Amino acid sequence: MPTRRAALRLLDAVLRRGQALEAALDAAARDLKQVNDRALAHAIAAEVLRRLPDLDALIDSATARPLPDDAKARFALRIALVQALALGTPPHAAIATALPLVEGGPRKLVHGVFGTLMRRSAALPEVPALPAPVVARWRAAWGEEMVEAAARAIASPPPLDLTLKDAEATGTLLGRVGGISLFPGNIRLAEHGPVPQVAGYAEGAWWVQDLAASLPARLIGAGSGSAIDVCAAPGGKTMQLASAGWRVTAIDIAENRLGRLSDNLARTGLAAEVIATDALAWQPSTRADAVLLDAPCSATGIFRRHPDVLHRASPALIEDAGALQARLLDRIASWVKPTGVLVYAVCSLEPAEGEAQIERFLAEHGEFSLEPIRADELPGGIAADPGGWLRTLPGVLGAEGGCDGFFVARLRRSLI
Repeated sequence: MPTRRAALRLLDAVLRRGQALEAALDAAARDLKQVNDRALAHAIAAEVLRRLPDLDALIDSATARPLPDDAKARFALRIALVQALALGTPPHAAIATALPLVEGGPRKLVHGVFGTLMRRSAALPEVPALPAPVVARWRAAWGEEMVEAAARAIASPPPLDLTLKDAEATGTLLGRVGGISLFPGNIRLAEHGPVPQVAGYAEGAWWVQDLAASLPARLIGAGSGSAIDVCAAPGGKTMQLASAGWRVTAIDIAENRLGRLSDNLARTGLAAEVIATDALAWQPSTRADAVLLDAPCSATGIFRRHPDVLHRASPALIEDAGALQARLLDRIASWVKPTGVLVYAVCSLEPAEGEAQIERFLAEHGEFSLEPIRADELPGGIAADPGGWLRTLPGVLGAEGGCDGFFVARLRRSLI
């Protein structure tokens, strides 16, 4: 029961209060002492969010009148149904652990709706339905094919990507961990145990990083000069830059997340200066040869791992994120040396946070120009946009397990 109550708190935090699933976990699971119980609560909530439109359609098909979206009975039914239909829990156990969630409420209704659906042999579709507002937004931006690919992509959690400290060790490590390599310095695992138990973890040979998330730092390349990683936590791009020879300053406003970055640096034996600060207030003492901004965003591109973003990324949130991105870009422009490089990236599938940001920036900052991304800089199956930037959409590398949705642009500052 405490596990299901924690799942209910998680869903309430995401769907009613707009919190991120991961950020809400500690408070929601405060009564759970066992790691496995926390993991189960998270798994139940995440699977509900992955399947929410389909679960609600089943519930609505078995009630005389639709339950309010925020009704506790609807939440309890979502939790019971996702266990029975997606997570392999026997139906009697799924409903027995869900009914106490509506103690003092409509237990008969919940039991009756669940029983009706079980007698009908209700099932969830193989390809989940996406939330209607997301479908409308993405269809307008990218077309029906992208929407269909996104629905297929969210059906199950994605594979695990590793970025290697030494790309030349790819073949050797591949022999130890298995999987496939999509690019030198990348290994993809479809199946794996706990991350710390994967070969190479203890000696710091790699870190977890989606293939798409590894591309912004790759596009800066190797160097021996100074580089600033803005909004750096949890540190994947910082470690990429450090392993490529750069003298890295990593800044982030979230001091607690920088602890994880420092831990990763210690594990991998890589070095960077780590500073907890607000990029909108901080100023480097000297200009840098390279600046990388992986900007705060709606994060709709990482919906495969974090299905909660599809329910939280409202038009207002996207607009607010875009305004912050513009301020950050304008702020850090002066940090780049003449002839230096600025890479802008977001894990968002919203044009307002990607293409529109760069078009505005270039129109207002004549000292920068777009440096087109070349085919030989990218893994096979990923191509740069004819405009010169990179946009990864659902469906890219679909046969190999896909990748996150990202936008990346590389800008070069003029000599003057």
